[in-house]
Amino acid sequence: MPNGLHSIHHRLFLLFLFCMSGILLIVSLLYYNRTTQQFHEKIGDLSQKNVAQTAGLFGLLYEGYDSLSKSLSNNFELIRLLNEPADEPAVAYIIEQRVTDIIGAIFYSRDDLVGIHVITDKGKIYNYGNYMNVVDPDYPKQDWYRRVKASSGKMVWLGVYEHSLIDQVEDSPVFAFGRQIYDLNEHKPIGIALYEMNPQPVLDALDNLKLGEHSEVYLMSEDGRVVSSGAGQEPPEDLRRLPLTGREDVFVEEEAGRLVVASRLPLSGWSVVSVTPDRDLNVELVEMKRYLLIVISILILVSALIASIVSRTFASPLKKLIREMKQVEIGNFRGMLKVSSYQEINILVASFNRMVNRIKELIERVKLSSVSEKNAEIHALQSQVNPHFLYNTLDMIYWMLDEKEEDQLGELVLALSSMFRYSSQWEEGAEVTLREELEQTGHYLKIITIRFDGRLHIQTGIGERLMDFHLPKMTVQPVIENAVKHGLERVDRPAVLKIYTEEEERVLRVIVEDNGSGMDTEKLRLLQESLDRSGTKENGKGGIGLQNLHRRLKYMFGDAAGLKIDSAPGIGTKVAIIMPLPRKE
Repeated sequence: MPNGLHSIHHRLFLLFLFCMSGILLIVSLLYYNRTTQQFHEKIGDLSQKNVAQTAGLFGLLYEGYDSLSKSLSNNFELIRLLNEPADEPAVAYIIEQRVTDIIGAIFYSRDDLVGIHVITDKGKIYNYGNYMNVVDPDYPKQDWYRRVKASSGKMVWLGVYEHSLIDQVEDSPVFAFGRQIYDLNEHKPIGIALYEMNPQPVLDALDNLKLGEHSEVYLMSEDGRVVSSGAGQEPPEDLRRLPLTGREDVFVEEEAGRLVVASRLPLSGWSVVSVTPDRDLNVELVEMKRYLLIVISILILVSALIASIVSRTFASPLKKLIREMKQVEIGNFRGMLKVSSYQEINILVASFNRMVNRIKELIERVKLSSVSEKNAEIHALQSQVNPHFLYNTLDMIYWMLDEKEEDQLGELVLALSSMFRYSSQWEEGAEVTLREELEQTGHYLKIITIRFDGRLHIQTGIGERLMDFHLPKMTVQPVIENAVKHGLERVDRPAVLKIYTEEEERVLRVIVEDNGSGMDTEKLRLLQESLDRSGTKENGKGGIGLQNLHRRLKYMFGDAAGLKIDSAPGIGTKVAIIMPLPRKE
């Protein structure tokens, strides 16, 4: 699989396209199948109605033809004349004229009659038609004659023929039926009456069953003989054995690519069969299928366009996010990523922006922390000046003063030696306990107390349970040093320096408070602003001052830590070293 197909854009595009196309195809297939089923059901219903209508038409035809056939068989004058002996030519002529008149009257009573033929058992034939009649001499051998002779007096439908059954001159199509003529006195047949009608009403009734131009309609007798065929050909053999049992049965079956509709006609016992191929039935379905294919093709193209747009709305912001992440990988924190997409993606991008900003801040903090720690270490090293030699020299001075019983000077030298040892051990780490920091601060305060010659009073209030709290090295001393240098040295009244702690809401405050000269509002503002500046030098002479201490506290504990200064001219200054307390287990 190409690498491009692994992207979320292509995956989402294919997913949306397949889902929408699949749903579209399934719905179209179900719709087509349902429409096809309903269409065939309607065709079946229509066929049944057509069959019922055709059966009704044939019923009317049967009744009319039956009435016509009875007009001769029930004519007593005609029966008398046919039974009258015609030994003399004059009598025979008169009988023939009278019979011809009776037949002619009936012939002219209907417009659809082609010919009427009366054949007696004695071999005498009486004809009446549109033309001069030429009787087929072989008529007694014909099937139609035997069928009429074999009947029991009911009308016999013979079917549709291409020409007259008995008249060799009449070559137009005819619908023929016959009936025996009975002598009602002696109850014996004396002849038959053959009627030949215009077949158009029968053919029109059969055409009513056609459902398409390729439909084939058959009129079949009780014995399976084709009486009339609209297609002019013999039906398939299986149509001769249709399961028609009742006189009003309607048979509808769709099989082998065709629709077969059959019904038994009332009265006559004949059946009509209509065979319609699927190509005629499915003309509308083929058009609908073509229309559906066009619509489906258009909808699939629209689905592809929608899938492309939707997948892009997902993939485009994610691609931007990936490009920005690659920039972050190589260390390029170039800016904020701006996208406008779905809520979840917007949240993801916002989280990424916050993460990048946080990483950028942490990197800057680490850089500044490293610089500050290095600067503090350099200043500490600068103050060592061959520390071992300095320690030994201070120890020697202390013992010399002790021998001379200069206790105060000895304590001063010992405190100075401890201070140098504490500051020169920076390589062991910049983090100490509050106890160690206060011990170091005590050495410094001892020197300051001697220096102030009793004019400085120190007050402390440190809780014992906070002595193991870890904080940066050289945290308290710079604050005390600033209080002495900038506050207490300038006053001519007794100096007071307070060192105590406050604990509130998981925050520890180590407070250094003096009653020195203090600062006015402008100077205090400038000092507070200088705490947050990015430089590493203090104003003037450089050292581990308040600015450096404030920045180191933030690097170690976060933005919540640092220094807070309050001061007022003539009252003094209060500096709070703020550090968060660790959570209790």
